[in-house]
Amino acid sequence: MTLEIRAAHLDDATAVAAILRETNWFAHMAAESAAETAVRVRRFLQDCLRDDSHAIYVAVSVGEVVGYTAVHWLPYLFMTGPEGYVSELFVRPQARGLGVGRQLLDAVYAEAAARGCSRLSLLNGRQRESYQRQFYEKQGWEERPFMANFVRKLP
Repeated sequence: MTLEIRAAHLDDATAVAAILRETNWFAHMAAESAAETAVRVRRFLQDCLRDDSHAIYVAVSVGEVVGYTAVHWLPYLFMTGPEGYVSELFVRPQARGLGVGRQLLDAVYAEAAARGCSRLSLLNGRQRESYQRQFYEKQGWEERPFMANFVRKLP
């Protein structure tokens, strides 16, 4: 598969929204129209593109966005360089296993090196296909054995 990895544009919002909706992981998306999802994704994409503390890359094959990743550059005072937090990496089902995710991560690695990052991090659900087939381990990532991940939902 021939891919172009590039920075996302606002015009990519509809394609990114479609990729998210295809996962069927998010109940709130099932309760809204595709157009509503695209509007929300466009708004968040616009927020991310306003400054350089975020980067969003899309993978394009034959003019179609087949995957994307979002990374946020976080300065931690206790580290020697910022951390890149990969918050999202999604690939269309028909493009999985063809190197799309790896190439998207390569773009993140290059940007992290240019920024002098100390490390990259991400969360991956253990029930997800990517976890089951050890996608991130195969890319050189290590699962933290002694850390717990906590969230607090807000009203």
